[in-house]
Amino acid sequence: MKYTLLILFVFFTSFHPPETTVFICGSTGAKKYHYKETCRGLSSCSHGVVKTSLKQAQGYGLTLCGWED
Repeated sequence: MKYTLLILFVFFTSFHPPETTVFICGSTGAKKYHYKETCRGLSSCSHGVVKTSLKQAQGYGLTLCGWED
């Protein structure tokens, strides 16, 4: 019983949830981020789609695409 509690304690205190990955258009005028690389909001992106973290996209001032909210 002691070992089970110790293992659970170590697991929950060291667990870091993975960062959410989002996709943005590579142009400097991008305003939205997308959860799916196949989102129709990215269909007109001609500068290439870039994979990044949600935290970083929000740091750029980007907001969620209207097709995905």
